[in-house]
Amino acid sequence: MNKAELITAVQTHSGLTNKKEVEAVLESLSAVITESLKAGDDVTLFGLGKFSAQAKPERQGRNPKTGESLTIAASNVAKFTAAKALKDALN
Repeated sequence: MNKAELITAVQTHSGLTNKKEVEAVLESLSAVITESLKAGDDVTLFGLGKFSAQAKPERQGRNPKTGESLTIAASNVAKFTAAKALKDALN
């Protein structure tokens, strides 16, 4: 499902009449989740799951082309854990 299909589906499901409003809500949700993760907070959407930020330490890797050892920098990554209700709905 792409962004346009998601907007249409949310509009149909929610009963909202304006696609621009639905798009603004989805973009705001994305921005709020991103800002919260940057601040180190977790975001829980009940029935859907939990977004969290996870720190990955610096580590050693290899260049697959040359086999040369290299250092992969530390980074933060987004992690999503599905809620039990979502897992149950899929099975």
